Amino acid sequence: MKKARAHLLVEGLVQGVFFRARTAETANRHGVTGWVRNNPDGTVEALIEGEEGSVKDVVEWCRKGPQGARVTGMNTRWEEYTGEFDDFSIQYRY
Repeated sequence: MKKARAHLLVEGLVQGVFFRARTAETANRHGVTGWVRNNPDGTVEALIEGEEGSVKDVVEWCRKGPQGARVTGMNTRWEEYTGEFDDFSIQYRY
């Protein structure tokens, strides 16, 4: 199966609505690795790696986010898969 890596920047009402926690749950459910974090400018950033189909599923989930979120834009950059992560984590610092 083909591997993929997506780097996301999600805009809108995406902080204070459990976006990071629900993204981590979704990532773990799909068996992908990487991280998610809040940025100082109010966006949420994520780096997701794994089987291409699973990565695409998580990317699609991020387009809507959890209940209470309002995603107004998302920049998705597809990058070369590296396999550098062992799991999916929430980062708490910038």
